[in-house]
Amino acid sequence: MPRDVPVVKEGVAILDGFINANINAQVQGYIISRDYKEGSAVKKGDSLFQIDPRPFEAVVAQAKANLERDKAMQFKTSADQTRAMQLFVEKVISAQERDAAIAAAASNKANVAADEEAVKTAELNLGYTKITAPVDGVAGIATAQVGDLVGPSTGTLTTVSQVDPIKGTVNLGEHGLTEFLTRHSDPNERERYLSKLEFQLILADGSIFPQKGNFYAEDRNLDAKTGAIKMEITFPNPGNLLRPGQFGKVRTIVETKKAALVIPQEAVSELQGNQLVVVVDQTNKADIRPVKMGERLGALWEVTDGLKSGDKVIVEGFQKIRPGSPVVVKEWVPAAAQVASATINSGKER
Repeated sequence: MPRDVPVVKEGVAILDGFINANINAQVQGYIISRDYKEGSAVKKGDSLFQIDPRPFEAVVAQAKANLERDKAMQFKTSADQTRAMQLFVEKVISAQERDAAIAAAASNKANVAADEEAVKTAELNLGYTKITAPVDGVAGIATAQVGDLVGPSTGTLTTVSQVDPIKGTVNLGEHGLTEFLTRHSDPNERERYLSKLEFQLILADGSIFPQKGNFYAEDRNLDAKTGAIKMEITFPNPGNLLRPGQFGKVRTIVETKKAALVIPQEAVSELQGNQLVVVVDQTNKADIRPVKMGERLGALWEVTDGLKSGDKVIVEGFQKIRPGSPVVVKEWVPAAAQVASATINSGKER
């Protein structure tokens, strides 16, 4: 009888950090310490590098001194303005003298505001001398060492990659994308469908990563050179077992074929663009039959036309068989060195 068969899709994935934070110096100075172990896990806020803070501490002290001086001047000019306004009302001083007092008070008020901003800037730059991790992750090899002069134009000092979760990038071809969008044309339904998919990650050594992944995002455009679109899958990565740059295969069940007629792929041969199988009739004689094949489902292949449920198909050794020749029917066992038969959709004679 026909059976439901899962449709499995897989593709090559390149692993990358969920976030890759490039660490750069925001101020210029000499590195006096590297505060992390290269390649180790760090927490958000952990110190990575320390730039000599002394020049910046001096700037902060000067900015604060300027602020205090101008605050004193503001107090005096504000008092002078108050007296000048009263004296002008009493007609003791001229309008010009009153205006001069008002202008001096306004000027010193502006100086205090500028000084306050200068203090904030100086303190901000002093804070930049301690370079910290912006995210939890794994910190890479440092490109600058103690004693190096660094600054905004130096370039990346190191990179912190958030690897739990870790991200796998898979390229989906234009044909596959078009087929997918055709099947799931409604954006809301498509989002719900993608959110339910579970992904397996097969590592380079053939082992299966124990954590299941979930769809995360797809790129906005196709690559003009390859015609593929990037899709991102995230995997929990406790213990940071996976690292950016690793390769693997991502596999998922995209749907289940209902009542599909399937045969082993080895049973199908091609001749001048036609697909053929050898079947065994009721008298145990071989017959070559053209078929139309659909989707490949793992080691099986869907038959869309040319066979019916219960037909016996020769899987191995059919190259030596002539049409009408008698056949000894045996149960098919994968990889067995014998002529075998398989009942459609079960892989065994019933």
